[in-house]
Amino acid sequence: MKKGTLTGLSLLLGASTGAAAVGFKQKKKDAATRDRLRKMGEFYELLLKWLEIEQKGHSIRSFFVENGYKTIAIYGMKELGERLFDELKDSEVEVKYIIDKQADTMYADVDIVTPEETLEEVDAIVVTAIHYMDEIEDMLEQKVEYPIISLEEVIDEVLENNL
Repeated sequence: MKKGTLTGLSLLLGASTGAAAVGFKQKKKDAATRDRLRKMGEFYELLLKWLEIEQKGHSIRSFFVENGYKTIAIYGMKELGERLFDELKDSEVEVKYIIDKQADTMYADVDIVTPEETLEEVDAIVVTAIHYMDEIEDMLEQKVEYPIISLEEVIDEVLENNL
């Protein structure tokens, strides 16, 4: 009888431990999904604002010119970084280089460096990975003395000045 009770308790304990582990893993997965959805929502809102600027006949290039930013670096070369690079190509604002954690897997018409490398001085770094702006800014402030601005800041200011 004791052996049967011990076996039953072991099964019950094993089942509850397994259920707790599955529940923990699911909560972690749910949190990651919520974070990804929040990131995509931010991305979508930013693109809508950028499109509104373009439809009103303006360009975000004006932000850089009005603030005296003649040379910049772009942090993040995913979709938004590519769009910003294309927007500034052949303009009075020079993109001197791009900063990206995956620099060794990318190609662009300018140098691409990792955040750990020495960062050449520019007038400003524009962070296109807006969802991670706070942590990127904290990291970059340890390395550089010049302005670190979010693409979201750029777009919001241009939109506000051209309403």
